Amino acid sequence: MSIPDTNQANNHNTLYDGQQDPQFQSPYVDMDEWREEPVRHRYMHGGFTGTETRFSFYFPLEENYRGRFFQPVYPVQGSENAAQSHVDGIDNKIGFAITRGSYLVETNMGGASSDVTLVYRASAAVALYSRVKATELFGPHRPYGYIYGGSGGGFKTMSFIENTTGIWDGAVPFVIGTPMAIPNVFTARVHAMRILKNKFPGIIDAIEPGGGGDMYADLNEEERQALEEVTRLGFPPKAWFAHEEIGDGALTVLTPAVMKMDSAYFDEFWTVPGYLGADPDSSASKARLQFKTVVSEVVRPRKQGKTESSSASNMGVDEAWKMLTEAEESIPSFKVESVPGGDAYLDGAFIRVISGEAAGLKIPLGRLDGNVVTIGSAFGFFASLQALEAVKAGDEIMLDNSDYIAIQTYHRHQVPSSDYAVWDQFRDENGEPLYPQRPFLVGPAVAFGGAGSLQSGRFQGKMIVVQTLLDESAFPWQADWYRSKAQEHLGGKLDESFRLWYVDHALHADTSSNGALDELHIVTYVPALHQALLDLSDWVERGIAPPASTNYEVVDGQVVVPYSAADRKGIQPVIALTANGSERAEALVHEKVHFKAVVEVPPNTGRIVVAEWDFEGKADFPVKADIRHLNEEGSQAVIEGTYAFSMPGTYFVVLRAASNRSGSDLFTQVPNLCRVRVVVK
Repeated sequence: MSIPDTNQANNHNTLYDGQQDPQFQSPYVDMDEWREEPVRHRYMHGGFTGTETRFSFYFPLEENYRGRFFQPVYPVQGSENAAQSHVDGIDNKIGFAITRGSYLVETNMGGASSDVTLVYRASAAVALYSRVKATELFGPHRPYGYIYGGSGGGFKTMSFIENTTGIWDGAVPFVIGTPMAIPNVFTARVHAMRILKNKFPGIIDAIEPGGGGDMYADLNEEERQALEEVTRLGFPPKAWFAHEEIGDGALTVLTPAVMKMDSAYFDEFWTVPGYLGADPDSSASKARLQFKTVVSEVVRPRKQGKTESSSASNMGVDEAWKMLTEAEESIPSFKVESVPGGDAYLDGAFIRVISGEAAGLKIPLGRLDGNVVTIGSAFGFFASLQALEAVKAGDEIMLDNSDYIAIQTYHRHQVPSSDYAVWDQFRDENGEPLYPQRPFLVGPAVAFGGAGSLQSGRFQGKMIVVQTLLDESAFPWQADWYRSKAQEHLGGKLDESFRLWYVDHALHADTSSNGALDELHIVTYVPALHQALLDLSDWVERGIAPPASTNYEVVDGQVVVPYSAADRKGIQPVIALTANGSERAEALVHEKVHFKAVVEVPPNTGRIVVAEWDFEGKADFPVKADIRHLNEEGSQAVIEGTYAFSMPGTYFVVLRAASNRSGSDLFTQVPNLCRVRVVVK
């Protein structure tokens, strides 16, 4: 892989227009039919002769058509039918587009290719051909076009609109990273998780409502340093409530890619002064596992067929990377003579074959079940079935976590240019790196390879960025980095073409389906994303400026927003909730507790339309709240309630409320929540 110059801007003198691209001159349609689900629409499927590019179009009824299309951009090249797997509720991309009089465009972005420009060239070719079909169906016109994508799809969305002309009129990138995101957002997170694994209950309790407020209170020096490091890099502390669910994210997928690009690092980490592993007294050295054992039996084969996660359904911003790890072969497992102790750190470990015909083979460890070692997978590093068949009983193997521990501080050795202020903690007073630096920056290479260019902020058309304040995988400040690049390009005209909206109490995943734990802490940002698409189309087509960008500051890597909706701006309602007048209340069993919330919507962004209580922590929100609006617009309201608890304990009472500009439209019903603590004795 060639390593791009991180200081080199895209060449905007040669923007791609797609009209004469010889690779995409022979489109075809191989399916054209009416479908009734999730809503009546005309479905077309096809591709381009001589290429792997495929597409799907979903057209509305002619009488409902409003002359535009929406085109989702997924994190990885995959299925042109991904939307068909998400047809329920507000996650329904087809239903959203059709009910808005728009058609939906999907493409596999050309499939796998060594040509990094193919992702946007194929996507542009599909968009252009969709206009041909729309003209055939609805008469002469030029449909407006809007792309949107999150996470890796956000990288692509920015790259697509920066490198093309005349294709798309606007874009909504969401939960976006920067060219320095990979693998650094994951390495810092996992480093902290390894060191803090026994301290999360205290950390979480301290920052919950009514807690002590000091998440560092019970930490030793190393633990404090790890938490400070990841916090200053941008990880939002309130997201630690989900530390078990978020795990290491895509790091096991990314580690082999880093190994290929910078293989020397994984030896130097343990041997060269300045790297954590070279210190024999460090926690890294103490957590290192190199456990030798002998294979007593090879259990084969265990069929691992394609699962739903390897299908088109796995294209969301938090799931797409998992598709890359699905093995499609029958794989064995190994019974071994001995296993490491129960407190061994096995996360991310590899199985190294030391002796026998397969000596030298390196296999990702799946898990350890008693004395059975199962095999995992990692993109680009899954051993073939033929290679695994060479492992025999009697072979010596080593369970080795050295590489996984090494990568956990990789971000310290990837100090970029000064516009990445969160890395200042790794610079001395002269701006020089405190730690040894690697020969090149991996992040820009990954970003370039996935999107066809490095994001520059130089785009045509209009853009609304949607970012979340609890994003554990695309740290919130990264959207501000892109805003600064757009500011460099647009100067004083930034507000004419760009908005940035932050959504509070939302993680990285673009789905409304959360577990019970999540429902008590987070809301979905999908309705805000939908509203951004509608506001973007009004901005382009009718000249109606969208609501102002969120007002915020970036302080030591953390995005800080005002408490009131009027000051915060954006489009999400803000809730201030109290229990007996405070964020913490104490009560006796069967004693009534009074709850009061003031809910406010940013100016001209909608009306408070629904509110619901969860008192017992069951995440079922069984009590619909009475909303007392304070103004005619319905943008301010007071909500009150009382509740008596029948059992002693600590309860977190949650009020969830939502605003809307279109009555009861669930697609654009933007939610938020607030929590208070009640201690019942």
